[in-house]
Amino acid sequence: MKLLIFSLLIFISFDSLSKNIEVKNLIELQKANNLAQPGDIIILKNGEWKDVVISLTCNGTEKMPIIFKAETAGKVMITGKSKLNFGGNFIVVDGLLFKNGFANEDVISFRIDEKQVANHCRVTNTVIDDFNNPNRLKENYWVAFYGKNNRIDHCSFSNKKNIGVLVAVMLEGKINQDNFHQIDHNYFGIRIPLASNAGEIIRIGVSETCEFNSNTQITDNFFEHCDGEAEIISIKSCQNVVRNNLFKECQGSVVFRHGNYNTVENNVFLGNDKEGTGGVRLINKGQMVVNNYFYKCRGVGFRSPLTLMNGVPNSPAIRYVSVSNAVIANNTFNDCSAISFCEGSDAERSETPSKVQFVNNIFYSTKDTLLYYQFDDIKGITFASNLVSNTIKQPLSEGFSKTTLFSNPRNPFEMKGDFKNGITLNDSIQKVGVSRLSYGFSNKNGYADLNRLKAVESNASNLCGAKWYKPIKNKQRIVKANCKNVAELVEQLAKNKDSKLFINLTSNEYNFTKPIIISGDVIISSSLKTPTKFNLNDLKSTYCFQILAGKSLLINDLKIDFSNLSPKSFIISDTTANPNHSSFTFRNSTVEHLNGDFFKASKSSVLDSVVVANCQFSYIIGTLFSLNSETDKKGYYNVEKLKINKNVFTNNKGKILSIIRSGKDESTMGPWLILTENKISACETANEEPLFFISGINRSFTNNNIFKECNTNKKLFFFEDTVKATHIFSNNKVSNSGEVLVDKYVKLENNSN
Repeated sequence: MKLLIFSLLIFISFDSLSKNIEVKNLIELQKANNLAQPGDIIILKNGEWKDVVISLTCNGTEKMPIIFKAETAGKVMITGKSKLNFGGNFIVVDGLLFKNGFANEDVISFRIDEKQVANHCRVTNTVIDDFNNPNRLKENYWVAFYGKNNRIDHCSFSNKKNIGVLVAVMLEGKINQDNFHQIDHNYFGIRIPLASNAGEIIRIGVSETCEFNSNTQITDNFFEHCDGEAEIISIKSCQNVVRNNLFKECQGSVVFRHGNYNTVENNVFLGNDKEGTGGVRLINKGQMVVNNYFYKCRGVGFRSPLTLMNGVPNSPAIRYVSVSNAVIANNTFNDCSAISFCEGSDAERSETPSKVQFVNNIFYSTKDTLLYYQFDDIKGITFASNLVSNTIKQPLSEGFSKTTLFSNPRNPFEMKGDFKNGITLNDSIQKVGVSRLSYGFSNKNGYADLNRLKAVESNASNLCGAKWYKPIKNKQRIVKANCKNVAELVEQLAKNKDSKLFINLTSNEYNFTKPIIISGDVIISSSLKTPTKFNLNDLKSTYCFQILAGKSLLINDLKIDFSNLSPKSFIISDTTANPNHSSFTFRNSTVEHLNGDFFKASKSSVLDSVVVANCQFSYIIGTLFSLNSETDKKGYYNVEKLKINKNVFTNNKGKILSIIRSGKDESTMGPWLILTENKISACETANEEPLFFISGINRSFTNNNIFKECNTNKKLFFFEDTVKATHIFSNNKVSNSGEVLVDKYVKLENNSN
C-alpha cells in the first residue's frame, strides 16, 4: 500500500511539473524546445509561420512525450522556404499546415544530420498540400524517415508535383535499419503523372540497402488518384507489411522492387475501370500476396492487377532477382484486365519464377477473354484450386477451374457461383503465415470476408487524413469578349487570368508587337468565314503564343493565314519547368503558309494533352508538332496524350510529328499517341528525315489514315524503342509514299498500298 501511494505521488509530482507553453515565433519555439521537459505541451500560436526551419531536439518519454501542437489545427500555416526536422526522442507534432511554399530539402525529416536521428517521434493531424518547388526537376521528399519507431498518422498529403518520393524510408547505417516505422491512417491523394521516374508515393529503402530489414508497417491508409508513375508503393528492403489500405483509381501498383519477405494483405484496389489501374508486382523471394480484393483494375504490363516478373540469372540484389518462394492466395479479381506471368522477359531477364504457390484465388469476368499473359515458362508456379469465370476462353494451366461465377446485383463485390472448398497449404507455409499474416490463410476461394472489405472502405472514408482539412475549390468565372485587335486581346487576357475566357476574334488581321502569354484558361475562335492574318512585327520573337504551366488554350473555328508571320514556332509550352500541367487543343480550323513549327513543347514542360482534330494544314515549312526536346536519356517526356484525328495535311515541307522519350526507364505510363483518320498528301521532309519520328513513347495507335505521295523513296515513319512498348499500325492506306521502319514492338495489321 505504501509503495502504491509513493508511486502515485511520484506520478502526480511529475505531472505537476509538465506545463503548457505558448510560442508565437521561431525564436520562442526553439527556446521552448531547448528547455522542454517530458510531458510539456508547446502550443504554436495561430498565424503564418514563413521561412522557418524548425529543429526539435528535446527528449520526452514513452508515457510523457513532448507535444508541439497548433493552437488550432490548420491555423498554423507553414509557408515559404520552410521545413521541420526531428532529432530527439518521444516528440509529437500535431495540427500543422504546409502550404504556399516549398523546401529545397525534405519538408519533414526525422533527423538533424547523419548522427542525430529521431526515435519514437510522431507527426499527426498534419497536412502538406501543393508544397512544391517551382522547378519540377528539383527533387525532394515531403517526409523522410530515419531512426527507429517513428510514425506519421492521420495526415493528408496532396498534389506533390515535382520529382521525388512523397514518403521515403531511409536505411543507410544501422541506426536506421530494423526501424519498425508506422505509416497509418493517412490520406494520399492526387499525384498527377510526373512524366518521369521518381513519382512514387512511398518508397522503403533504395537499391543499395535493399537487403536490410526495415519492418515498416503501411496500414489503414487511403490512396486516391495517385498516378505519378508505375509504382505507388516501392518496396526496396525486407520484411515490410502493406495491410488494410484502400487504393482508389490509382494508375500504378504496390511493387516489390527489391528485398525479400514482404507482405501485402487485406488491401482493396478499386480501379473502377480507370485506365492503367494496377495492383501488385512481384520480384525477389519470399513475398506474400494474400486476401486482397481487386475491382475493375484495368492496367496492363507492369501495371497489371498482378504481375510476376522475370529475373536476371545470378542477379545482384540491386537488379532483378527472380521471384521465388512466393505465396499468392485467397485473392479475388473482379472484372480486371489480364494478369501477367514472366513480365519483362528478354535476353537479360530470362530467369522465370520458381517455387511459387498460386492457390485459392477467384477470377470473375464479364467482358475479358484472357485471364493471363505468359511471356516465358511458368512451370515453376504451382497452381491449385483457382476458380475462373466461364467467360474466359483462353486455355489455362492445370490448377485453374472454369465455373459459373456471378456477382450479387445488390453488392457487386460479393461473388456467387459453383464454389468448392479450396486446398489447405502445407504446414510450413501455414507456420510462416501465422507470424506474418493478421488474417491467415483460408481454405476457401478468394477474398471471402466482405465485412473486412467494408471495414477498409469505412476506415478510408472516416478515419484517414486530417479531418479538419477541406481543400478550397475555386469556382471559375466565365467571361466572353469580342476582340478586334491585339491590344484588346492582351487586355482581356490580363484581367481574366482566373476566369475561363472565351475570345471571339472579329477582325481579319492582327498585328502582334510581342508574343502573347496564355496565363489562364482561354478559348479563341472566330465567326468570320475569311482567313485571319497574323502579323508579327517583333523580329526578335521566336514564338507567337506561350501557354503557361497549369493553363489551357483551345483554338476553335479559326482560319489562320501566316503569310506575314515567320516565328520559329507559332505556339510553345511553358519554359520554366513549372510542375503544373497545361493543355492545348486545336479544332475545326485551317492553317496555311507558316514558316516555322506549329506547336513546340519546351524542354521540361508537361502537358496533359495535345488534341488536334478536324483541321487542315497546308504549305507549312517546319515541323508541325515538335515534342523532341527531352534528349537527356532520363525518361522525361512532354505530353501524356497526343491525339491527331481527322485532319488534312497537304503540301507541307517538314516533319509532321517528332516526339521523343529517351532513356530506358520503364516506370511511366506515357506518352501515348493516337493518330487516326487523317489524310496526308504531298508532304515531304528535307534530306532523309522521316515524316513521322516516334522515339521511345509508351504506346501509339496509327489507324485508318491515308498517306498519298508522301516522302517518296524516303522514310514515312520511323519507330525507335529501347524498352518495351506497344505500337499498332493498322488499316492505313499507303500509296506512292516512303517506307515504314519498325522495330519488334510495332504490329502492322491490314495496311494496304
